[in-house]
Amino acid sequence: MTFEEKPEGNGSLVDESQLDLDAKHQANGKPGASGKAKLSARQEAYAKCNLPRKSLNTYTWQEIQRHNQKTDQWLVINRKVYDVTGWADRHPGGRQVLKHYAGEDATDVFRAMHLDPDIVRLYLKPLLIGELAPEEPNQERNKNARLVEDFQELRRTLETLNMFNANLGFFFLHLTQILILEALAWVIVWHFGSGWLITIFISFLLTVSQAQGSFLQHDMGHLSIFKKSKWNRLMHKFVMGHLKGLSAKWWNYRHFQHHVKTNIYPKDPDIDAGPLFVLGDLQPVEYGKKKIKFFDYEKQHLIFCLVSPFLIPVYFYPESILHMCHRRHWEDIAWAISFYIRYFITFSPFYGIFGTMVLIYLVKILESPWIVYITQMSHIPMKVSKEENRDWFSAQVLATCNVEHSFFNDWFTGHLNFQIEHHLFPTMPRHNCHKVAPLVKSLCAKYGLPYVNKPMLKAFGDILRALKKYGALWKEAYCTHSEI
Repeated sequence: MTFEEKPEGNGSLVDESQLDLDAKHQANGKPGASGKAKLSARQEAYAKCNLPRKSLNTYTWQEIQRHNQKTDQWLVINRKVYDVTGWADRHPGGRQVLKHYAGEDATDVFRAMHLDPDIVRLYLKPLLIGELAPEEPNQERNKNARLVEDFQELRRTLETLNMFNANLGFFFLHLTQILILEALAWVIVWHFGSGWLITIFISFLLTVSQAQGSFLQHDMGHLSIFKKSKWNRLMHKFVMGHLKGLSAKWWNYRHFQHHVKTNIYPKDPDIDAGPLFVLGDLQPVEYGKKKIKFFDYEKQHLIFCLVSPFLIPVYFYPESILHMCHRRHWEDIAWAISFYIRYFITFSPFYGIFGTMVLIYLVKILESPWIVYITQMSHIPMKVSKEENRDWFSAQVLATCNVEHSFFNDWFTGHLNFQIEHHLFPTMPRHNCHKVAPLVKSLCAKYGLPYVNKPMLKAFGDILRALKKYGALWKEAYCTHSEI
């Protein structure tokens, strides 16, 4: 879909839950050409494409690529050029996501990250400033146009096959599993007392519940369950805030950057881990040449094993709290407080206030390595680089890998063993990822791209082997370059 009219005045976008409501109001009372039916929001969006064309400014890629600064951000979607500078701070996915794509073609990432782009496109109109010149290709010249077109055709095929439709029963059972484990832990303490063995046992039950809650909030954060964004966001706040005690908006801020620029240093916050770790082939050398040594990075693979139990309780939880307070996300703060209130009501009669806090952090310490290894096994061993402006398909395939498909692996990883498919299609319900994997693998083979799929234990080991390799690169650069 494209817009043919030149925008007038200053407009702003709103999030999709508002878009659905606004679009419905716009459609009311506007009959179609036949006078028999009213236009839906999506039909109205398509109808606008047929309005008489007004001239638009035309730009070359060279001109567009100059607008890639914080105070000057242009991007291209379906050959249309948008100036998002003034709206970046209001973007529901965070301003950094737009900054990362300033001066680039954002067609595929726009389609990947939005549940219903047709609705969002209605509200892009005030930001429209022009279009690509007729002689310009659809994407930058360094990208493989045939690969881009084949990937877009693959997505259209998957949409036709209803691969983006969720099985609500699947996710209901997943939520039920979490709630049963939480309730079972309380029943066991109530019935058997709070002895050490019982406490250890319920800690494992609560750890499983928390880990599975992490996977479920991930689904909701990507809007992959409900057809309406507002229901995904509401349930995301419930699971992330009430069941886990974290901020949904903090997670979105970090995770969306990770998705749009996977393994791109320093744009992906998940691999911008300095000074604790140096990752990839470039950052270790950079640190080594500059004589940066917070500790001996040659041993960082051992440090990773030691700190992984503490990354969630000691790093991510405080970061989430600071994010909520600094940005005044009062709703997220209320949801997070309800997590602690629930735990204190449930367990303080048996453990007291201090004992309940110890239980909470014990569970987080047990959950942390589970989540850290699952999330990092598909990225740390893969290509880590600075910005190369690759096409969406190549960028995701090179930066991610899969772990073998089995019932246990799917459950244990929350289907994040299909990271390639998930990164290509973030809004796709996870239970469909294994169905589309053969098609993705076929496209990789056609263009000579690696499709990496490995056993889970090997994937865990590859994290440590990659960290050891990166540490050796740092050591070599540190020892062979004079201090600057």
